[in-house]
This record gives sequence, C-alpha cells and structure tokens, in this order.
Amino acid sequence: MSEERKQTRWARWIVIGVLVAAGWGIVRGGGHDTAAPSSPSPSSAGGAVAAAPSGSPSAGAPSAAPSKPSGRYEPADYAAPVRRYAAEAGVDPQLLMAILYNESYKPHDPDLERAWQRGKPDASFGIANMHRAAFDDTKPGRPFASRQWEELPDDRDLAIQAAAWHLHDLAGQLPARPSAPLDKDELLALGYNAGAGNMLAFARGVKIGPQAQSYLDRLHDNWAKSGEAVK
Repeated sequence: MSEERKQTRWARWIVIGVLVAAGWGIVRGGGHDTAAPSSPSPSSAGGAVAAAPSGSPSAGAPSAAPSKPSGRYEPADYAAPVRRYAAEAGVDPQLLMAILYNESYKPHDPDLERAWQRGKPDASFGIANMHRAAFDDTKPGRPFASRQWEELPDDRDLAIQAAAWHLHDLAGQLPARPSAPLDKDELLALGYNAGAGNMLAFARGVKIGPQAQSYLDRLHDNWAKSGEAVK
C-alpha cells in the first residue's frame, strides 16, 4: 500500500473516531464493565442461568413485533412492554423500569452503538445495555431463543424482554436470606450491573465498591419515577 493511501486511510478512521466520540459524549459508570467489591474479588461473569419457571413460554413462541427506535429515547415511553415482559418473566416492573433509567446515561442510537462497538467489541447493546455473554446465557428456552444479540439496538422490545429474563435468572441465584443490608431489588440491580458473582458476594455481606455504589445511588434516584411510569 502506498504511503499516500495509508495516510488517506488513517485520516478517514480518525474522522470516524472523532465523530463517534463527539456523539457518544462522556460515558458515566454503570456500563457493566467494572464494579467489583472491595474484598474479596469474586467473579464478575454473568453467572449460570437459573431454570425458567414452569409454564414459561417455549423457545418456539414468537416475540412481539420489533419496536424500531426513532426520536429521543425516554424509558417511560416503554412502560407497556416493561409491564408485559416483567409479568412474563415474573419480575418487578418497577425494578425493570429503574434499570432502563439507570442504563439511559448514554445515547441509544443504533448506528452510533454499532460504530462504538467496532472500536470496543465488548461494548453492550440496546437500551438495557446488555453484553453478548449475558444475552446468550439468558435466551435458551425463552421466547427470544432464536434472536441474536446484534438485534438489540434495533429492537427495543427485545432489549426489554431480555433484560427482564436476565433479572429473573439473577433472582433465581439469590440466597433465601442474604446477610447484606440490601433488599432484593438492590441486589438484583447490582447483579445486573456487576454480574452474578459480585451480586452473590454482596449478598454475603462483602462491601460494595464506589462504582457499584454509584449504580445503586442512581437506582434510588430513579425509583419513584419508575414506579409512576409503570402504574
């Protein structure tokens, strides 16, 4: 490749990088990448998938029609699918809505998410900011079993449905009597953010770190309006 062509190619990538960075803004904490407890350091992986409750929808059942993203994103606008998929997965709709509010710290434009993911392959997708591993662990035996993680930016209903069932699976891993001074919703939110391993450590009483505390603080801030949204 000639020197001139190399320079042209690099210039094009630099421009793309600048545009993506400008559109993305400053990403705050809570993106599921780091939120480990102070000590010990449990695994931050998504954890094993709990068994679905009896009577859960079969893998062959179709998901709802895709909800194509358009205009400004506001979590409360998705109250109907939040209620529907929370009921389907047997989780608290207020918690599911609060998770969406917590994860709305960055713009959720499909093209921008994909441009960002090309530079950061382990980035999360969709309005619930779900990582590939969490999605793939959650979908077996579920109504969206045939769907792909790459579809999340374009189908917000799918993102909500997957988040609801992920919360369901996290709940199945919680001990009956956690020793931590945190309630079930707080532990599930931390599990969604930091992974099942960290959630179980927090449930045993391990002190949460500053990033996990920040996520929990935002959950508290978003709790009341989340409840109003799903009434």
